[in-house]
Amino acid sequence: MLAITVETENGRRHTRVTAGQLAGLVRRIGGEGDRFLVVQRMPDLPDVFVQVWHDAGGAYTLEYRDGRPDRHFGTTLDRPDPVIAAMTGWARASEGWNAGLDWERLDLELPAPVPPLELGDEDRGLLEARVREVIVGGYATRGELAELAEDYLVTADFRPVSPEQARELTDRMWLERVAEQAAWVDEETDPERITRAFAALEAAGLTAREHFTCCRSCGQSEIGGAGAPGARGFVYFHSQSTDAAAAGHGLTLHYGGFDGSPETTASVGREAVAALERCGLSVEWDGDPGQAITVTPLDWRKRLVG
Repeated sequence: MLAITVETENGRRHTRVTAGQLAGLVRRIGGEGDRFLVVQRMPDLPDVFVQVWHDAGGAYTLEYRDGRPDRHFGTTLDRPDPVIAAMTGWARASEGWNAGLDWERLDLELPAPVPPLELGDEDRGLLEARVREVIVGGYATRGELAELAEDYLVTADFRPVSPEQARELTDRMWLERVAEQAAWVDEETDPERITRAFAALEAAGLTAREHFTCCRSCGQSEIGGAGAPGARGFVYFHSQSTDAAAAGHGLTLHYGGFDGSPETTASVGREAVAALERCGLSVEWDGDPGQAITVTPLDWRKRLVG
């Protein structure tokens, strides 16, 4: 797997694709609504990407940027193979990945300076605390964080944070988390164990969803349409549970059977507990189908998704 995300013109995001899947995406582009790919590493770094544009019957325009506007380069290629080789090398951070191609530095207009945020200490503290909470939760992209920061303090007659200020603030805090994450040892974290347990539950015929909807009420009403038609039951946690886990309070899981019976719900609960424990997690649950499952203690070190 390559530690990248690939975004297509239609807005789909492909995460941790293989080299073969990346090649397939490059060879596919060219049709209406499907003419470009933007590839970012994981974790995403501001203004660091490689991208390609191709219209059927025409050349491939390949570009990469390495931070500043004066580090943006492009080249034109007549077939997909060298595009695939370059993008795969970039994704792997291979030395000399860009060698042998005729790159030209692109002259881009420098962005206007971003005015400083004019916020009181209380509003700034509230905004930064919320952004930090969502970053630590680990499910938001840089773009989603910027939207959150722009809208968080908005009232009917008060919009204190511009899109540019939001991006600057969230990028600064994002990079702080990237630095924290770099210090983690390269081992499986508790959130990754949860992902592994949920994948096993999904494979066993349950609908298993992480960070699903905003609350239990929405989760219960929407989980039925979230998985395969033949699923026996479900397990999920919502974004408020993510916030609690990121704050050190453990993770609350909701579960049940789609037939609505207490027996099926209890069976799904036992299945979920067993999967979590097999992945090395500690679980609190008394077997009562009316009680949620809690994963605790939990070291919430969720690697950034974007």
